[in-house]
This record gives sequence, structure tokens and C-alpha cells, in this order.
Amino acid sequence: MRLVLASRNAHKLRELGVLLAPHELAPLPPEVELPPETGETFAENALAKARAAAAATGRPTLADDSGIVAAALAGGPGVHSARYAGEHASDAENLAKLLREVPPGGDTRVEYVCALALVLPDGSERVRTGVCAGRLTHAPRGEGGFGYDPAFVPTPGGAGRTMAELTSEEKDAISHRGLAARGLLGVLAQGAP
Repeated sequence: MRLVLASRNAHKLRELGVLLAPHELAPLPPEVELPPETGETFAENALAKARAAAAATGRPTLADDSGIVAAALAGGPGVHSARYAGEHASDAENLAKLLREVPPGGDTRVEYVCALALVLPDGSERVRTGVCAGRLTHAPRGEGGFGYDPAFVPTPGGAGRTMAELTSEEKDAISHRGLAARGLLGVLAQGAP
């Protein structure tokens, strides 16, 4: 199946394209406007984006909303992960703010959460969620991945390495996005809905 990805994030297009093979992901047409992420959950935000893109294109659409949840911040930054340091903040600025607000000697438990929403032209919808547990390191390292990956050490499965130090294959096997994508592959294999 060919799916439109309701995102302008090239990293997500590439990563989800691999995870959802043999299905093909098409980039969001430039004229399609996505709604602001105002939901209180990752699933609400993913569904809002998928619905908007499906309505605009008339094609099966997939949307992702994901982020990091820190125990020390009572679940923050959560759905605000992409704009944690401000509306137009860079990945480095968001990460720096998180590292300032979570003390290295305190509770460094974190989770990556991903909700993938699939909306089909007939209006049917499915959401699958993946969660990857880890801890925050205050010594970011690695060149791979994006976002908070240089400071996220997955447990178990990372062998002490950050998400940014894992190979793509290693990351895909344990990541929140990989888990959600495998759940969605099961739906697509059954001929969604």
C-alpha cells in the first residue's frame, strides 16, 4: 500500500519508510496544511494530522506523534517534546533544556513514546503505540538518530549506548517508532481496517 506521511520531517520519512516496508511512504504534498499539535496525548495529535492529510489528499495517510517523557518532570516534555525550548527550537536547544531540567544525580528514567495513526479514505482509523524505556545521560554522544537520541540510553537493548550510537537496525529493533510500526504492519497485513 502507498501511504502519505503527514509530516515534513525527513528523518521520520526515512525511518518509517524502512520500518513499514514493503509499504511505500510518500511525502506530504507541500500544499497540505497540518493542524497545530494541540492534543493532550500523542494519539490525539497523530490522529488530527492523519485526518487532515487524508481529507486533503483522499489517500491512505499515516501520521506520527512522538516524544520523550521524563519521570523527573512528571511526564514532561511529553507532547511538547518537539518545541520544548520554544516553537522554533532546534533539536540541540530542546536537548539542552531537558538536560538542564533533569538533574544528573536525580531520577533519570525516561521513555520514548510514539503513536502512529492510520486514516483510510473510507474514514476508518487505527492507532498503534510503542514505548521504549531508558535513562537520560548527561554526556550526549553519537552521530546517528535525531532529537533526544544522543542522550537517550535504552534499557534493555542498548548495551549502555545512546540511541545515536546504535546502528539503524539496532535502533529499529527496540525503538518506540519501531514497536509502533510493527503494530501497524500487523493491521496492514490484515487488510486494514
